[in-house]
Amino acid sequence: MTRPVAALTIAGSDSGGGAGIQADLRTFAAYGVHGLSALAATTAQNTRAVTAVHRIPGAHLAAQIDAVFDDFRIAAVKTGMLRTAATVRVVARALRGRRVPFVLDPVMIASSGAALLAPGAVDALVDELLPLATLLTPNLPEAEALTGLRIDSARAMDKACEALLARGARAVLLKGGHLPGHRVVDLLRTSKVRVAIRHARLAREGHGTGCTLASAIAAQLALGGALEGATRDAVAYVHGALARGSQPGRGRVFVLDHFWRMR
Repeated sequence: MTRPVAALTIAGSDSGGGAGIQADLRTFAAYGVHGLSALAATTAQNTRAVTAVHRIPGAHLAAQIDAVFDDFRIAAVKTGMLRTAATVRVVARALRGRRVPFVLDPVMIASSGAALLAPGAVDALVDELLPLATLLTPNLPEAEALTGLRIDSARAMDKACEALLARGARAVLLKGGHLPGHRVVDLLRTSKVRVAIRHARLAREGHGTGCTLASAIAAQLALGGALEGATRDAVAYVHGALARGSQPGRGRVFVLDHFWRMR
């Protein structure tokens, strides 16, 4: 009997079901990948606010990661909200030496505006996790925090990517949704490749779009896809999921329809 391809998400739980571990696992399922999870934190969260965050003790997080690697053939890893420098270091120790594609989503701020990464964790993320990652997927505010640069134009996006590559990233997908305009430009950069991915801006605010995008890329890398093709498809997948999203809570944000391609 053939075992299904498995991918692991290491992230926080969203009690509102729209982002974090919940979005990651739905995305893996939509791509036909068996989803594994290691919880780094739990949140008290809905479509309007994050009201509390609880960090999972480092020893228990490490035990979760070791348990799934001990039993499953993990073909890709994706990280999301890690919250603290101590958690970042636990994850780095657990992943170091494992030869699997790794998508690093540096989750720092929730859609509601709540801080999800402690200020002291930024240096740990750059020093400990960035060198291990196959792809880094920041939005513009996250890239500004990681580089210290102001990103207010397409040219500034290129400079930020170059700065992140210089800091040890092997590849960067810089998400351009925070720049104004009718079209959004996401920029994929490596030392040799520059790919601008353009798509129409949707007049709605999504919840869990960054988590879903990183997970969609990780799922495709797990299935053996190439980075550029996986990234292009993931951008289209998230766009379609947001276009067909709904508002299950009383907040203004839209929760994605992760299974829209199956309907």
